[in-house]
Amino acid sequence: MQLKFTPFLCAFLIVAALMLNSCSIEQAVSNPSSTTSRATEATNNTTAETTTEASSVSENTNKTSQKMKDLPRLEGKATVVIKVNDSPITIEIDGTNAPITAGNFVDLVSKGVYDGLVFHRVIGPQSKPPENPFVVQGGDPQSKDPKFPTNRLGTGGYKDPKTGQERRIPLEITPKGAATPIYGKPISEVPELTHKRGAVAMARSQMPDSASSQFYFALADLDFLDRNYAVFGYVTEGMDVVDKITQGDRIQSAKVTKGAENLKQPG
Repeated sequence: MQLKFTPFLCAFLIVAALMLNSCSIEQAVSNPSSTTSRATEATNNTTAETTTEASSVSENTNKTSQKMKDLPRLEGKATVVIKVNDSPITIEIDGTNAPITAGNFVDLVSKGVYDGLVFHRVIGPQSKPPENPFVVQGGDPQSKDPKFPTNRLGTGGYKDPKTGQERRIPLEITPKGAATPIYGKPISEVPELTHKRGAVAMARSQMPDSASSQFYFALADLDFLDRNYAVFGYVTEGMDVVDKITQGDRIQSAKVTKGAENLKQPG
């Protein structure tokens, strides 16, 4: 029987590959002179590896903490309305469970970054050929150029005009019932914000802290993405509009209609 690579299977394999790549392999101890020396060397190696790993985790945590200080935050909720094909899509943005991810999105909406951008990736009933409902993805700033071919989109992020560098945000997922999010890595727990139909989440590369401006709508329940990608809101009205989006459709406008005062800028 030939295995059919559906979008769901492909996405599952991608997530599995990410998880496998995070695994570590211990180095074997070579040519020990005795049982005692093997035990001593193994203990020393384990201690050294543990110390090195703890130092690395601490360093990454410090870098992430410093990076978050330079990013906008959303303290509470906000409402964003995206207009596509002359029809509104209302999204409730959750800054309680995803303050950095939500703050980044609301900030970019406020700056007009999404106006005119293309939905470059559509995998669902409106795709060619039609597929099982999966995602509608957009938010690449390069797509604002009307001459930019849609088959080359999906590689760009928002560049901060002050620094000239692409703004990237850490992977941010809050486990269910937890007081604060976990940053910089996939989680093993069930998240507070799940990939149910209508979820809005950040797209990223294999690196956990690589999300910038690209986002996607979940066209179906996609629970296999829950622990690896950051959901930051849900469509509350206009899901029928999302379902009809085709590749090449543009965001006519994106506006914060409620909760703009909850956006806190760094500094």
